[in-house]
Amino acid sequence: MKRILVTGGAGFIGSHLCERLVNDGHDVICLDNFYSGSKENVWHLIGKPNFELVRHDVINPYWAEVDEIYNLACPASPIYYQNDPIQTTKTSVFGAYHMLGLARRTKAKILQSSTSEVYGDPNIHPQPESYWGNVNPIGLRSCYDEGKRCAETLFFDYHRLHKVRVKVIRIFNTYGPRMAISDGRVVSNFVVQALRGEDLTIYGDGQQTRSFQYVSDLIEGMIRTMATSDDFTGPVNLGNPGEFTMLELAEKVIQKIGGKSKIVFRPLPSDDPKMRRPDITLAKRELGWEPKVSLDEGLDYIIAYFRQKIG
Repeated sequence: MKRILVTGGAGFIGSHLCERLVNDGHDVICLDNFYSGSKENVWHLIGKPNFELVRHDVINPYWAEVDEIYNLACPASPIYYQNDPIQTTKTSVFGAYHMLGLARRTKAKILQSSTSEVYGDPNIHPQPESYWGNVNPIGLRSCYDEGKRCAETLFFDYHRLHKVRVKVIRIFNTYGPRMAISDGRVVSNFVVQALRGEDLTIYGDGQQTRSFQYVSDLIEGMIRTMATSDDFTGPVNLGNPGEFTMLELAEKVIQKIGGKSKIVFRPLPSDDPKMRRPDITLAKRELGWEPKVSLDEGLDYIIAYFRQKIG
């Protein structure tokens, strides 16, 4: 049994990670300030002897004796991270700094949940880890994109200078139960709109592409990354290489849910990437990992979840 700290542990992804680690028998500290996370996401874990929930903001230091740290703290939905962009940058940068300091003091292994957003609006397709990206450093999304890029820099500097055992993953679009109804990301948006009988909103012409990964596949990839030898630091892409246009996704959701929803088009937001698809060659080779859940199967799961939530 390991003592494991998960920052952002009450968030959508963090709660699934905490659940997996608790079920695997580890002693888990879930750290969250509940800005975009929710106690409801981990309510079923409270009371278990190997789970502890702590309200804390990672822009401030935190001390505990731990064996491993998963640093997930940062809002990932544009609605949340653009609402307070300065706080978003501070969360990524100061959070990484404080968690790396903790890892250095305790000699813990630490994993950084980075993002496909470090590739920006890519000029290379699909995106391999060797690609440095095409990011606007002063745009509306920069608080998240550049915050995560800076966090990666800190991780590798701590690794080189202080021999901290680091792992860096780059998460591509992920969906599943426990996403907030107001999350604002495209899968949850489309499903909630269709279940409410509203028109589905597409920004731009709908030809921009994304790759959608079901949350259980991501959690497996995270666990495997942490379990690799100290020689493997990443960064490593974790995502589903299946690629769909926004129009294809909207049509799939309407087909599955039915009703009278139509597709409406709105102007494309600033710096919205035109395409996004992971090259997962490295993950296959180093982790023996690739996603198992298809988009059709995953949509059935999340539709059932939101149908129950909306009533």
